[in-house]
Amino acid sequence: MVLRQLTAAPRSRAQLEQKLAEKGVPEEAAGQVLDRFTEVGLVDDAAYAEVLVRSQRLTRGLGRRGLAHELRAKGVDDATAAAALEQVDDEAEEASARGLVERRLRSMSSLAPEVQTRRLAGMLARKGYPQGLVMRVVREAVRSESEQLEQED
Repeated sequence: MVLRQLTAAPRSRAQLEQKLAEKGVPEEAAGQVLDRFTEVGLVDDAAYAEVLVRSQRLTRGLGRRGLAHELRAKGVDDATAAAALEQVDDEAEEASARGLVERRLRSMSSLAPEVQTRRLAGMLARKGYPQGLVMRVVREAVRSESEQLEQED
């Protein structure tokens, strides 16, 4: 059963423990199986956390706080999560936030700048970006968009 779970998608040790418990596998037996899978490298929370951080940043555009939440939800311990989150530096996080804002702003040209600011800030906050970064990136983008519209008129 554990192999089937790992074949479908990578899993954390905590997720596998939960699945085994749901199937009624005794805790001691589950621990032994997972220990053996860890020994042979089939269960590796550090590698899982790194892959999860990389994929969630690319597909969902999550900031560090959002990524930390995802890792916690998957049962990755805090130390392992912190190590995986080190791959997200400040510049990468800011670039990701700017990219999200630029894409979303294209569809908001008919809205007032205050509405654009509120919606964009809410989007980035929900994705786990820090408030200071959110406001700086959103204000710059909305100001730039407004200036471009004025030049076109």
